[in-house]
Amino acid sequence: MKKKKKVKEGKTKSLVHFLKKQPHQYVDQKFQQAHEEVFEEISCLDCANCCKTLGPRIKSSDIKRISKFIGVSVKKFQYDFLKVDEDNDWVLKQLPCPFLEENNDCSIYEVRPSACRAYPHTDTWQQKKQLSLHLKNLPFCPAVEKIFEKINKQINS
Repeated sequence: MKKKKKVKEGKTKSLVHFLKKQPHQYVDQKFQQAHEEVFEEISCLDCANCCKTLGPRIKSSDIKRISKFIGVSVKKFQYDFLKVDEDNDWVLKQLPCPFLEENNDCSIYEVRPSACRAYPHTDTWQQKKQLSLHLKNLPFCPAVEKIFEKINKQINS
């Protein structure tokens, strides 16, 4: 099992090395196509690992929107749910996310933080700038793994 994981990691790192040498437009096109295909096949509700293990950075606009939605003051929301991390960003005090329900639904989905909306960041432009972030997200998000697999197949077929 460990051997398979090492081989997979090696393939992914080789793919990232290859993609770094390609034009931005080429990389964006590969990610866009793979992202669309993967999210036709899978649902984040089956996993929700990001909500269980990764805390998003929460912007002041997110704080205002969420606190209004749940009916508390900004100060109370910050006190009850947030802390300031080493980068001086607001993040959740605890994981899993306190807004994650047992069935993996998000109780604040309509007003969720912008970082949650964008995750796993594979459907935006400028993907070459995101490659190191994708490598960090790889162990947490099965969709990122599948996207890399699809891109690898596209390139090698």
